[in-house]
Amino acid sequence: MAKWKRLASQIAFREIPRLKMVKAEHLASGIYRLGGHEHEIVAMAKKLEWYMDFVDRRHRPSKDELLAVFKARPSAEFSADEAAGRVASESSVGTWTTLTTLTSKVREIMAHAYREEGDYVFISYPEELFELGNMPQVMSSIAGNVFGMKALRSLRLVDVYWPEAMVKSFRGPGYGIHGVRAFMKVAKRPLTASVPKPKLGLTYREHAQHGYEAWVGGLDLLKDDENLTSQNFNSFNERATETFRLRDKAEKETGERKSYLINVTAETKEMERRAKLVKDLGGEYIMIDVLTAGWAALQTLRETAGDLGLAIHAHRAFHAAFTRNPNQGMSMVVVAEICRLLGVDQLHIGTVIGKLEASKAEVKTIQSKITEDSTPGSGQVLPNDWRGMKPVFPVSSGGLHVGMLPALFDILGTNVVVQLGGGIWGHPSGGRAGAKALRDAIDACLSGTTLQEYAKKSPELRKALERWGTSSYR
Repeated sequence: MAKWKRLASQIAFREIPRLKMVKAEHLASGIYRLGGHEHEIVAMAKKLEWYMDFVDRRHRPSKDELLAVFKARPSAEFSADEAAGRVASESSVGTWTTLTTLTSKVREIMAHAYREEGDYVFISYPEELFELGNMPQVMSSIAGNVFGMKALRSLRLVDVYWPEAMVKSFRGPGYGIHGVRAFMKVAKRPLTASVPKPKLGLTYREHAQHGYEAWVGGLDLLKDDENLTSQNFNSFNERATETFRLRDKAEKETGERKSYLINVTAETKEMERRAKLVKDLGGEYIMIDVLTAGWAALQTLRETAGDLGLAIHAHRAFHAAFTRNPNQGMSMVVVAEICRLLGVDQLHIGTVIGKLEASKAEVKTIQSKITEDSTPGSGQVLPNDWRGMKPVFPVSSGGLHVGMLPALFDILGTNVVVQLGGGIWGHPSGGRAGAKALRDAIDACLSGTTLQEYAKKSPELRKALERWGTSSYR
């Protein structure tokens, strides 16, 4: 009966009117001298609550269960166990009271809060709770109503272990790192990308011309900004037609493969139409803002991309609205895992040293989750086996310039896509020189030469360093 005392204290005055004269301090102290009504109170507590049934330290998850780690901070009147039980209940088969419709079969698919480490609770979910291949349903389960429960002061979904059947129910990347390197004909060095600046306001002709200048300077991938789609000053159809025309011209002049990460984000059927136009114009990629478009839209676009033979570049716009607060929302690690499952080929992961907030530990974890064949578990990071699913190309972007590249490669290595925006278009000699400075800085890093030494034979790199200097990370 002891485990019900706290709950009984909370409901006694509310539910049993004749006990309203009992002194509150007797209840709060756990002294249940209530004129013989102790058992009545406990019985009522059991009727109204069964959250603690979802807390089971003896449970040992099977390899077929989905596991989730939450950082759960209970409200003042609730214990850690009570908060954990509510998360497991609300995200699986439970509700606020016991049920006459509850069967033993339903009990078999209850989630279990099986482990706690400080604020972190580990919850296991039987596979039967989920519709395989349906990411919106999965996320509505484990990342749905739980975030609104009064018993929780804050809640954050930190990581997920995806069981084999679930991994195999999604398509994964169509190309991945190796496929992208193959069609871009770049075997080892980092790929380079840039968004024309200013990111909005350019006409389609200006946008295409900027792309041409950067491509001729050495850029691999021109990229749309996340909020450029089809505005009246720069329509999608006109931009696509003109930019691919100049892409073809740049390829002939440089002898290098060039491509364009064009943003198709829109209503789903319109995205499909835009993707087909990209294919007709000779494109290799489409870009989508995965979070604002939604998981269902991404799954549909992955099917379209597969039919058309297009790679998917994923922008993570909106993520910080729910990933930045370390105590609330969902981690970028989970976003990245979902993106790999659903089948993007490239994903922005952060820089550590640029303008956007992200810790080195988090960025490295994201990188390993999307590039490794399997990831071991440690602390609050759960293991994952990707069952042969292709790796996603990490994209590092956000406030970078050439002086940061040695530090960036020290953190992430060189198997990345490096995206510079202002770091190209803010070059004193323009975008073509900015792209040349980027390629020269990469060559310097790969050859083991300092940027300053290499700049002696590269006026473009020298001017870039004079403007921005070099930066290291802390």
